Amino acid sequence: MARRKRVEEHDNHERWLVSYADFITLLFAFFVVMYALSSVNEGKYRILSSSMVSAFRNVPVNSSGQTPMVVPTPASVTKASLASKAQEAVKQKQREKMRNVAKEILEVMAPLIEQGKVRVLETSRGVTIEINDSILFSPGQAVLQPQLIKAMQSVAEVLVAADFPITIEGHTDNVPIKNTQFPSNWELSAVRATTVLRLFADAGIAAGRLTAIGYADTRPVEPNLLADGRARNRRVNILIDSAIPEKGTEVNLQGQAGAPGEARAAGGEAAAASPR
Repeated sequence: MARRKRVEEHDNHERWLVSYADFITLLFAFFVVMYALSSVNEGKYRILSSSMVSAFRNVPVNSSGQTPMVVPTPASVTKASLASKAQEAVKQKQREKMRNVAKEILEVMAPLIEQGKVRVLETSRGVTIEINDSILFSPGQAVLQPQLIKAMQSVAEVLVAADFPITIEGHTDNVPIKNTQFPSNWELSAVRATTVLRLFADAGIAAGRLTAIGYADTRPVEPNLLADGRARNRRVNILIDSAIPEKGTEVNLQGQAGAPGEARAAGGEAAAASPR
């Protein structure tokens, strides 16, 4: 039997090229990464950074990548909903109390309302009692007419039981006044408002709830061209304020908000302080 001829084996002297190619590839990748790190796009880097932070914290970010948007959890939504419902319930209760006060005032002032001397208005701030000053004061005077003192005391009795702040506003027409007691309509309107305020305070209304303001002729409800318009503008308004007083935030010279404090009253009004 013939023997198979043995094939001679030759060593492959080019296998090193495989390792060399792998090395060159890794070296190329290394330099590509180095080049990429040397020219970082700040905007894209910020987006990447925010995305990574949000991914670890489970907080999604907006497309600009500047401010993370916090998605409210069911618990926070429930708390906000309960707080909103509670606040609405308080407002509803306050509105009901205000309507009851307005109803009692209408009953007390019914005769004067029928004569057109008194109006009760409901505004966004609360209830306003508008009284023509011709039934309260003599021309150029700030002393209450004796026949109106009892009616005003009845109004005060209604307001004693409530806890709303009360602002008394004095208004005049544009006819100038100048005498030894009142140099101008500012003093006249302010003293008339203070006169009503003192009556309320004597009736038992807490002084901290009372404020008197004199507007002179700066807030007319009718033109002062005719006598009827001027008579309508001479009035005393009693505002029963349903709004909760707000606390302002003091702003410094740099325009930055500082510590919260009580809001200061704006100028342009002649205000008389509550009795102490």
